Amino acid sequence: NIGGLFATPIIPPGQVGILGVGRIVRRPTYDAHGQIVPADMLYLSYSFDHRVLDGASADWFAAEIVKLLERWEKH
Repeated sequence: NIGGLFATPIIPPGQVGILGVGRIVRRPTYDAHGQIVPADMLYLSYSFDHRVLDGASADWFAAEIVKLLERWEKH
């Protein structure tokens, strides 16, 4: 992270993919009861080579990253 909110990462030569990590910001969100509550948000973006990896696999990877980050305190 170089201080930006989000970025579009470019795949380095010889690599298949890259994950861009933005900074954490506090945003208003809704809880299970419809009340507005503050929550920390992290913007992620990724790029991958479609010649090597299909979109479904990349989406699975992204979903796994999100699951791990959403349960951060439990690890």
